Amino acid sequence: MPQAMKSPSPAMVARRSVAWLLFGTCLVCQIALAAEPQIQPPAPARRTQLIALVRQDCGSCHGMSLKGGLGPALLPQTLRDKPADSLKWTVLQGRPGTPMPPWQRFLSEAEADWIVDQLQKGFPSEH
Repeated sequence: MPQAMKSPSPAMVARRSVAWLLFGTCLVCQIALAAEPQIQPPAPARRTQLIALVRQDCGSCHGMSLKGGLGPALLPQTLRDKPADSLKWTVLQGRPGTPMPPWQRFLSEAEADWIVDQLQKGFPSEH
């Protein structure tokens, strides 16, 4: 017949509690980091190209100051409630049935992430 299990000592209970607390803290930190991905800026030369692309090519429909035209305004206040991931895929895939073309041939996903991040903050004006 198996021997009855002994109750854990107070020290063992404390160690287990600390271990679970640390595990929970690590898990919360990982979730927080995953929720807010860090957008890496492109290299300076590519950044200049992307700013020109947004100002000229996107600006031809969204207005040269991005305040709207054929396409909607691309200002922080108009993009505030839109998920960044959705905006990124709109940039990359376009919007079928509208004049919004796909830009995936010209942009990487990381570059589209950077553009969306910049649009949500207020797009830079320097070239």
